[in-house]
Amino acid sequence: MTAQSNDPTECYRGRLAPSPTGLLHLGHARTFWIAAQRAKQHGGQLILRNEDLDSQRCRPEFVQAMLEDLRWLGIEWTEGPDCGGPFGPYSQSERRAHYRAAWKELRERGMIYPCTCSRKDVAQAASAPNDLDDEPVYPGRCRPRSFAPPGRIQDSAPQHNEPGGVNWRFRVTDGEEVCFDDLHFGPQRMIAGRDFGDFIVWRRDNVPAYQLAVVVDDAAMRVTEVVRGADLLKSTARQILLFRALELALPSFYHCDLVRDEGGVRLAKRHDALSIRKLRERGWTPEAVASGQ
Repeated sequence: MTAQSNDPTECYRGRLAPSPTGLLHLGHARTFWIAAQRAKQHGGQLILRNEDLDSQRCRPEFVQAMLEDLRWLGIEWTEGPDCGGPFGPYSQSERRAHYRAAWKELRERGMIYPCTCSRKDVAQAASAPNDLDDEPVYPGRCRPRSFAPPGRIQDSAPQHNEPGGVNWRFRVTDGEEVCFDDLHFGPQRMIAGRDFGDFIVWRRDNVPAYQLAVVVDDAAMRVTEVVRGADLLKSTARQILLFRALELALPSFYHCDLVRDEGGVRLAKRHDALSIRKLRERGWTPEAVASGQ
């Protein structure tokens, strides 16, 4: 089944969704520049969302640096944590109630189950080499033997009235094809249970997982197109399943080529020498940073 997107006659709404766990780097600049240009090309709106769910790693100084770096690049947004808007709040740390409502809905529909496996457990049990840009396929140790019927909670879950304390995984249908047309890379096809497995939607430390939070927020903020890096192609397949499960409007997707260092490694926030801040100090122009050259 191919994913269906929002009504193309709707006003274009794109988004920037940085996480303030470090300084933005050259790869972020390239992706956000493309997102801004696509919003301009469509005569649409651009939203800034502060993805600050990880309280252990997110810092206020990185939020401020994020805003300054984006403005220096010449990127403008019409809604965000600094200017408000009709679909706020625009910081994920203030949107917990939205995520819990989605968790509750998935739980009541029998689509998620509690999991006590650690990352180490999953990594050790993985039967195939791990994609460095993705997580291992979950081996299914805590997976119930069958889906709960719609409207019925899994038998293993009644003692969990709140999401914290265990991981909660979305159960995929093994063998299901997830197809979508990427606006940059073209048709994509992934197989649930092979390319990705049951995935976490709520973490044991009582933090909503990335996959659930972005789906809830993109729908609530009426995002019509998601622009992000190619390392998130498999995440898009997972999120399409969540959009369907929660019966939410599906955006279009545009995945950008990744910016890599001289050794061919995908840039991460640990590449401080290639942060926008450091490149500014070395005399790079916004245009040079945005183009990655």
